[in-house]
Amino acid sequence: MSNPKLPPGPKSIFPLANLLRFRKDSLGFLREIGQEFGDVVHFKMGPLRVVLLNHPEYIREVLSTQQGNFVKGRPLEMAKELLGEGLLTSEGDFHKRQSRIIQPAFHRKMLDVYAPAMTEFSTRLMNRWENGMRVDMMQEMVELSTGIAGTTLFNRDIEQEAPEIYQSLEEIMSLFGRITLPFAEVLLKLPLPGTIRFYKAKARLDSTIFRIIEERRQSKLRNGDLLSLLLQAQEELTDSEGISDQQIRDEALTLFLTALDTTSIALTWTWYLLSQHPKIEAELHEELEQVLQGRLPTIEDYPNLKFTRSVFAESMRLYPPIYIIARQALTDFSIGNFTIPRDTIVLMSPYLIHHDPRFHRNPDLFNPYSWYDRPLGQLPKYEYFPFSEGPRSCIGQQYAWLEGVMVLASIAQSWQFSLDSQHRVEIAQLLNLRPKNGMMMQIHRRKR
Repeated sequence: MSNPKLPPGPKSIFPLANLLRFRKDSLGFLREIGQEFGDVVHFKMGPLRVVLLNHPEYIREVLSTQQGNFVKGRPLEMAKELLGEGLLTSEGDFHKRQSRIIQPAFHRKMLDVYAPAMTEFSTRLMNRWENGMRVDMMQEMVELSTGIAGTTLFNRDIEQEAPEIYQSLEEIMSLFGRITLPFAEVLLKLPLPGTIRFYKAKARLDSTIFRIIEERRQSKLRNGDLLSLLLQAQEELTDSEGISDQQIRDEALTLFLTALDTTSIALTWTWYLLSQHPKIEAELHEELEQVLQGRLPTIEDYPNLKFTRSVFAESMRLYPPIYIIARQALTDFSIGNFTIPRDTIVLMSPYLIHHDPRFHRNPDLFNPYSWYDRPLGQLPKYEYFPFSEGPRSCIGQQYAWLEGVMVLASIAQSWQFSLDSQHRVEIAQLLNLRPKNGMMMQIHRRKR
């Protein structure tokens, strides 16, 4: 392309200025340049050409209408060091094949089977609590989601391994702060302390996953869960199409980490928001008492827990699990009045759209009642997309919705939480919006 009509954008005072601003506060930087330059912004980050799209219609073009012109590409190269060619990172026909194999594990009939595990592990967690205890709610939710994911996806109780998995996950996520550095892949080849911790944590996760795969293969159990589908496909596909143990590992680890990390973070922010809004918390308790009358929720209760679902939806509007989506352009493309060259990195942020007053009234307020005015299914897709959208949206999003509602309903009936007075709530902008330094809370048994 000889003379592309590039969008406006910030200039670099020195070669890495925009990169440093982005690494210091990615959301603050993107919000600032969006407000200054409009809904299509061009800038350089080191050697990379980057475009920010900050309007639902432009985002729809990339994630849906023109999605064939984009790949995840370079933005996820570092993630491949951990996940390999799993569903999150793979492309093209290989991704389509793997998606077809895995999709049945998240059909509605399987979600019905998974629901009891969600309430069972919630009960196990509550049975360990005592009135007045001080806990890191982030760690509690990770360990809870680990147990749920292990049982539902692998038919394996790994609750005892949850603390070690949590520690491995924290060490891995700490390294992903480097993901925006040019030539980040080079850093993974250097014997730096963070890199050494990353590979040790990866080795621990690999050991767990490969052990689970081998035990399931020996058991011959085929019950329709994720691991069953992958092992069945390995047995049935021809040599040219075959699935290796490494590929099974990549898919199993990708969906396992996605399931436990995404939902645990969303639940942690939800407990925090409820602790800051007692009137909303009281209304949640009122719905739970009316619908459940003191018993644990079942899949039949799910449609009736409307306010509970609204609370979870609003939490994910304020703190979306996927807060920045990146694609790489395979070809030159047009967006608005601009022409963007191939190989450009395209950034889109559910967080910015969710906090934009053009699309959400009083966008920084926690207001679950707003979902009564515009139900989830009727909200324009690209004004609310906490799990991304289009053909590459999260395959397990209905699983995450179900787990969020079931866990909230199970726990909030009996317990409520207050933020520890000494704890400062901060956001760590890594691959997702994690609470920096956890979420220290005091737990209180509800008086009925």
